[in-house]
Amino acid sequence: MKVFNTLTRRKEELIPLKAGEYRIYACGPTVYNFIHIGNARPICVFDVLRRYLEYRGGKVIFVQNFTDIDDKIINRANQENSDYKTVSETYIAEYKKDAAGLNVRPATVHPKATENIDEIISIISTLIEKGYAYEVQGDVYFSPAKFNAYGKLSHQPLEDLMSGARINIGELKREPMDFALWKASKPGEPYWESPWGQGRPGWHIECSAMSRRYLGETIDIHCGGQDLIFPHHENEIAQSECCNGVPFARYWMHNGFITVDNEKMSKSKGNFFTVRDVAEQYGYAPIRLLMISCQYRSPINYSYDSLMQCKASLERLKTCRDSLAFSAKNAQAHTALDRLAALQTAFEEYRARFCVAMDDDLNTADAIGTLFDLVRYINKEVLTGEPEIEAIAAATAIFDELNDVLGLLYEEAPAADTADEDAKIDALVNERAEARKAKNWARADEIRKQLGDMGIVIEDTPQGAKWKRV
Repeated sequence: MKVFNTLTRRKEELIPLKAGEYRIYACGPTVYNFIHIGNARPICVFDVLRRYLEYRGGKVIFVQNFTDIDDKIINRANQENSDYKTVSETYIAEYKKDAAGLNVRPATVHPKATENIDEIISIISTLIEKGYAYEVQGDVYFSPAKFNAYGKLSHQPLEDLMSGARINIGELKREPMDFALWKASKPGEPYWESPWGQGRPGWHIECSAMSRRYLGETIDIHCGGQDLIFPHHENEIAQSECCNGVPFARYWMHNGFITVDNEKMSKSKGNFFTVRDVAEQYGYAPIRLLMISCQYRSPINYSYDSLMQCKASLERLKTCRDSLAFSAKNAQAHTALDRLAALQTAFEEYRARFCVAMDDDLNTADAIGTLFDLVRYINKEVLTGEPEIEAIAAATAIFDELNDVLGLLYEEAPAADTADEDAKIDALVNERAEARKAKNWARADEIRKQLGDMGIVIEDTPQGAKWKRV
């Protein structure tokens, strides 16, 4: 597999430090609100990366943090007359609901900044000892000018970066580019004890600390959105490499931006959408498909039309999978050996095409195209005529295999009333079948109308009646 490495600006063969094991760190959310659709993209994209590496036989240790102490969290707590812990725990729980809705697998570890204060203090102390950081009245700052490689990720010389930097009122740093590792506490703020007095960590240092604690001093892949390249990831590299004396991350992967109706998303423009709000209207699955519908480094445009296209595409997948499941229940004929061999050869070609796409810098767009080509093939070659046991089993296996990597078609937990309604529908469909068998056409038509009033459409096939909601 080759991935585009932001650090070198070229595609490189992905070779982990330890054969067969990938240690990945993904920057997680600052938990003061529901996640928005911009947050959904890296969450979904790098979930697919993890799934694919595991599909190809790799072991993945995936760490995604929660920033659970931050100015935004403190401000939210003050607005709600609450405390930082209540706010952060509330929105960690809400994040987990949305992530599960998007079919994103939980990370191997979901560390919190506040659970890693000792590790943070240890790194800061080392940076001070080595002369890369300094303390002023309880604040501790890092000096990028002392790290010769500063700017290597964003590919900008320090002089250019410094030109736009400023020292804000109240900051005690020596140079505009210096950034906070530790912040002295203000009255009423939460704090932790440290060698420099009561305070709390800066934003950048927490990721260096959690990455080192859970993955080691040098990791395989660090990923996140393009907006994090500078200053966040640039600062992570500087503080980690100055502290540890070894490369921080070997590969850097960054997903492209999201626009809304071809405009930058912002609250002031009124085009800011949370994942929860969108999912309540359209479901989570169309959001996931949209997030991975193009190659991850390309920009993506969120719109009503694009979401509706994803919803329609998912319906095509579901129709195929439901047809396979229905045919499997009714299949009696066996597949001739030569026909089965031809099918298996075709399925192997689809598998190979899928892997070629994914091996090319996680090209999910072509991988999804391959899955839909597979669906057309299954509809034409397997789901026509009398259902054959072996053919249906082989088609189902390859469909599920490729879909599972992308995570597109999945069952969201049904509500209890939905499960009860499904049972009622099944009973009516079975009763209608018995009425047709007894040539009681009036009762059969009556049941069809009753189901239609419930939003259920029945399709009569040689294998029996199929139903779906419309």
